[in-house]
Amino acid sequence: MSTSTVSTPAPVDQDPATPPRGVRRRGETSLGGKLASHGILTVASLIALFPIAWLVFLSLGPDKDDYLHPGDIWGKMTFDNYAFVLQDTNFFHWLKSSLIVSLGTTVIGVLIAATTGYAVSRMRFPGYKKFMWVLLVTQMFPIAVLIVPMYQILSELQLIDTYFGLILVYCSTAVPYCAWLMKGYFDTIPFEIDEAGRVDGLSPFGTFVRLILPLAKPGLAVAGFYSFITAFGEVAFATTFLLDDTKYTFAVGLQSFISEHDAQRNLMAATAVLVAIPVSAFFYLVQKNLVTGLTAGGTKG
Repeated sequence: MSTSTVSTPAPVDQDPATPPRGVRRRGETSLGGKLASHGILTVASLIALFPIAWLVFLSLGPDKDDYLHPGDIWGKMTFDNYAFVLQDTNFFHWLKSSLIVSLGTTVIGVLIAATTGYAVSRMRFPGYKKFMWVLLVTQMFPIAVLIVPMYQILSELQLIDTYFGLILVYCSTAVPYCAWLMKGYFDTIPFEIDEAGRVDGLSPFGTFVRLILPLAKPGLAVAGFYSFITAFGEVAFATTFLLDDTKYTFAVGLQSFISEHDAQRNLMAATAVLVAIPVSAFFYLVQKNLVTGLTAGGTKG
């Protein structure tokens, strides 16, 4: 009686890390999905950039009625509108005033908001939760209600028509929101870092300055950018509290400029482009930390 042996082929070793052909890994997108997402992002980018490009294009037209016939601008582009705005208006006075007020609001506002947010995040003093809610309630009042009492307070302090008075007013608007923002960001920083600083002999303020603030740069960037654009583009307070035309910010200066040149849209377009340059430059300086700061503060409340 004979027996036959059936030989079976040896199994082929397969890398367990390599998925079977035709199966996508988790998080991997197909080619069609990538093309669709890139196409949507491209269209969204073009939609967002079109108003800016159109404004720059109109600012190059020499005639006030070129916006009615934009195709004629191609053959007669000029920078005369920019030269007129820079030479024949108080543009540089507006720029100086806007930078003083905006940077002053940014520095003072971020300093107060950072210390407030750190104190509420780390210290458990009586009423610390109610204090944050009080800050939030201050944002509920409209500007029209606040102008009269603020004007009376600044008048008694002799701060009407001064940069410092306007900075204080803007800080009262920016600090509550920035304090909430910084408190949420400080909550994401481990408390063990504070304990390590105290073990090394640092005071609470020294721990805050030397250890916590360097880690909170993204949150500080967001707070600084919010404070800057709040002060840079505000109109109602600046119109009420600034009386000297040499101290006008861009917001007030543009109001007077529009009343004088309301029919000359080419000059208004050139002015708008020039006004956007300082904000764009400030955004470029803090853009690396903006996304991190905006998302990190919401991970822990």
